[in-house]
Amino acid sequence: MTDPALSVALASAGTAAVTIFAAGALRGWQSWLDVRRIQIGGRPAAGRADLAELRDRIRRLEAIANGAEL
Repeated sequence: MTDPALSVALASAGTAAVTIFAAGALRGWQSWLDVRRIQIGGRPAAGRADLAELRDRIRRLEAIANGAEL
């Protein structure tokens, strides 16, 4: 039969390997979710900057349409 110490060592090594694999998989999953959140929702600060830029462009175009000099 097998030595009990060997069985305990193999079980411990197997448990450690599964734990390391699961931790790596969880980290990868969380990173993937972060990427998807950025792709879907974008960054709120960037959205506000884009909106401010669009408002500024509209204001300038309206001024040009009204004949005003910038």
